[in-house]
Amino acid sequence: MFILSLTYVKPQEDADRLMEPHMTWVIQGYDSGMFLASGRKVPRTGGVILAKGERTDIEAFVAGDPFAVHGVADYEITEVAITTALPQLELLKG
Repeated sequence: MFILSLTYVKPQEDADRLMEPHMTWVIQGYDSGMFLASGRKVPRTGGVILAKGERTDIEAFVAGDPFAVHGVADYEITEVAITTALPQLELLKG
């Protein structure tokens, strides 16, 4: 499993302007089966996405996020080997 942590590096107004195409990209991530959960950071300095798949595929997909394409956010991708989870979250284990 991967944690995709994005941090805004431009003003929030730039992120707001690209929010609709970013959310279209997020939905594509869910439709492909790559994304498991996502949401905004609090305070709103970026967001977090839980993803599964091959690192190279995830990196390539992240490069297509409008936030990344337009330099609005930087991504940190962290791989996590989940070993223990609640029964309803077993799909996170890999």
